[in-house]
Amino acid sequence: MDGLEELKATVENRLSSIKTMEDLNNVRAYLLGRKGLFSEFIERIRLLGKEEKRVYGQQINTLKEATENRLKEIKAGLEEKRRQEEEKASRIDITLPGKIPIIGKKHPITKIFSEIIDIFASLGFSVAEGPDIELDYYNFEALNIPPHHPARDMQDTFYIKDGVVLRTHTSPVQVRVMESQLPPVRIISPGAVYRCDNDISHTPMFHQVEGLMVDRHIRFSDLKGILTIFIHEMFGDETSLRFRPSYFPFTEPSAEVDIRCVICRGEGCRVCKDTGWLEILGSGMVNPQVFRNVGYDPEEITGFAFGMGVERIAMLKYGIDDIRQFYYNDLRFLSQF
Repeated sequence: MDGLEELKATVENRLSSIKTMEDLNNVRAYLLGRKGLFSEFIERIRLLGKEEKRVYGQQINTLKEATENRLKEIKAGLEEKRRQEEEKASRIDITLPGKIPIIGKKHPITKIFSEIIDIFASLGFSVAEGPDIELDYYNFEALNIPPHHPARDMQDTFYIKDGVVLRTHTSPVQVRVMESQLPPVRIISPGAVYRCDNDISHTPMFHQVEGLMVDRHIRFSDLKGILTIFIHEMFGDETSLRFRPSYFPFTEPSAEVDIRCVICRGEGCRVCKDTGWLEILGSGMVNPQVFRNVGYDPEEITGFAFGMGVERIAMLKYGIDDIRQFYYNDLRFLSQF
């Protein structure tokens, strides 16, 4: 009988220690398992006399049944507690302040694209587009760059197969437009272009906007006027610019356009290589041979063309010194714009 009191105390102590389902299973196995505590006490009954065996057995069975009921109650309580916790976790508290979503912003290249297009649209230019995979004829030959011309070495071209390339500039769009319509023509051609180059100022894929204006009596002074308006709209009225003689196969005469360094304001710095000037775009009067290639009479009409790198404009406007930043998709960088 002393052992029975000890059993009751052990059962009560074990039951009170249950906090989790894992505790419940461990206590059940310890008390009611095949080799559990109750089994051990029931084995002792065989050593008792007949009358003691009856009394002792009844008390053991009563305690065992009470223990099983307690375990069921504890299990039900644990399951209810878990259900309440799950319900609480899944419940939406409408009194809490809402979470403010992260609002996306335009990529800086997209912003510059839009600004360029808006400026030239205000000057009467329309947008024309063409294929990224281009015929060699439109990318080179129609633009006065025949086979073996040294200017082809300047392009670092991706060749897909003979006669087919990834366009190295958007100038082929100008040729396609002139083939399909008569003057006057006033277009810009924005889009992606591709060259075999990769460093802090070049990427294999980048973006250009090229422009074309063709009509009777178009002069170099018209080109200067249009580009001066564009640069002042993009960088501010106080921005100085200059036209510097250059060479492009599809324009003659040709000029590169520089602006006063936006970083040092002309004082000289690492970005402008201490010159105080930054090259921003190329331009010139359309070469008569290009007009002949598209069926225009160069004796009757004239025109000018220009081209600029969108990443270049963005780097100058936002003070970015590594072109690759545009393609890392780093939210810390992009969120600044």
